[in-house]
Amino acid sequence: MNIPDEADDIPPINIVPMIDVIFAILTFFIMSSLFLTRSEGLPVNLPKAQTAQSQQQTRITVTIDQSGEVFVDRQSVSVDDLAAQIKSQMGNQSEALVVINADEKVEYGSVITVMDRLRTVEGVKVGVSTQRP
Repeated sequence: MNIPDEADDIPPINIVPMIDVIFAILTFFIMSSLFLTRSEGLPVNLPKAQTAQSQQQTRITVTIDQSGEVFVDRQSVSVDDLAAQIKSQMGNQSEALVVINADEKVEYGSVITVMDRLRTVEGVKVGVSTQRP
């Protein structure tokens, strides 16, 4: 009597296709996470500061580009209408953090003018955005 050996009946498990699927899923999650970053202002070249700290609260972004144009959360606005635009963005909130993204080539006087207009709005805290060297 010839009894078949049960160990020979188990087919081998090929894990190569499973590894391929895992790498495809991993690639998908890595690529999709790159698009989850939030961009509040327009891209400008920020000046560098050693003591820069990140702010974690909700904020309104005012951008001054290289040509001196002013934007509030990507919408163009004149310097004269800046205070009214910030008030409408604040809504019912009594306080708001307004971050100025000014290109490093913008004239100092333009940034001061924008800061001066922002300080006329009650409850606004003004911050200047920089990047670490």
